[in-house]
Amino acid sequence: MSTDTSVEPAASSQQVIRIFSILSASLAAGYGVLFTMGGDFRDEYGISETTFGFIIGIGFLLSFFSQIWIGPYGDRGYARQMVFGGALVNAAGLLMMGFGTSATVIIAGRVISGLAIGAAGPAIKRIVVIGSGPNLGRNLGRLFSADVFGFAIGPVISAILVGPFGIAAPFIVISAATVVVVLLSLRLPIETKSDGAVDRKRFAFDLLLYRPFAGAVMLGVAAFVMIGAFDVLWDLVHTDLGTADWMANLGIALFAIPLVLLGPTAGKLAQRIGPFIIAATGMLAAVFFFGIYGLLTVGGAIFAVTMVHAVTDGLTFAASGVAVGMTAPEERQAGAQGVLGGMQSLGAGIMAPIAGWLYETQGQRTTYWVAGGLILLLVVGGIMLARPALRLKA
Repeated sequence: MSTDTSVEPAASSQQVIRIFSILSASLAAGYGVLFTMGGDFRDEYGISETTFGFIIGIGFLLSFFSQIWIGPYGDRGYARQMVFGGALVNAAGLLMMGFGTSATVIIAGRVISGLAIGAAGPAIKRIVVIGSGPNLGRNLGRLFSADVFGFAIGPVISAILVGPFGIAAPFIVISAATVVVVLLSLRLPIETKSDGAVDRKRFAFDLLLYRPFAGAVMLGVAAFVMIGAFDVLWDLVHTDLGTADWMANLGIALFAIPLVLLGPTAGKLAQRIGPFIIAATGMLAAVFFFGIYGLLTVGGAIFAVTMVHAVTDGLTFAASGVAVGMTAPEERQAGAQGVLGGMQSLGAGIMAPIAGWLYETQGQRTTYWVAGGLILLLVVGGIMLARPALRLKA
């Protein structure tokens, strides 16, 4: 991928990569906190499993619309504003979720947060992709590691603060940290222009006419269907199985360790072996693990299997983003990453309330198996679409 020589030093500098990684982590941390709140919301505010699934899902759905509608503006020179503005608005949404005591207020905060994250995410990825040159896989892997770390640290913050300080405490801490990072980074020399023509298309859906790109998006959606189900079920299943709180929270933190440590390796692996092959392999493994989760009735056993699942995800999860980066034009990276992120958010947003409803009405086994079946269908569809570039390598 070619880049302007004046762009690469600024965009690929360790300082810029570091600050964007921290911002990505802060965005993801809000999701991580909410991930463990199912039992608290149910016990403290009387919010049902189905409603909690809707709270999870609505954020993903609004993120979809935001990434599709606002994301392409990152290709028009507004990437910097989208990153910092989105981070600050997300902080406001987190505060609403933290101080809200009813489903209405919490959902409103989730809506604001989803829109903000949807605006910032594609712009962050564009800046990283444009400045990566031959290090695309490694840098996207680093960004992915930061996202996972943020998602994992959220439950840890929650476990430490909710007991002594209340439900609002972790949301306050993450919001404050986000504002501090934004203020410290406002003067960074961030270059967002590529050497290609500026993209003026309102949406980027036309990229889906290219079958390998569509296949990459479908594989990415499979990963987020898995997340949508996993997010809703983790706390509810462990609460109902009587798993100790420390084990449930520790499981999330430990799950993230391989993903954080293996992110850059996963990106390089996707470039070397092929992002489509790596992504499909990882999702087929996820289908297998979901089948096992449906059968287990002991929290400790689910905990153990999850640790193995974490390693396979760590080695494969970043691959769909690498596939999009390798199949989309450089001048349309924000729009392309917006389509990927938007469709992923849509998949998770649809799956989350379905998983909550299935668990409430049909139980653990049916929910995990239905989710696994949907993931399998998406993987098969993605492979079929990507056949012309299935062995694509950098």
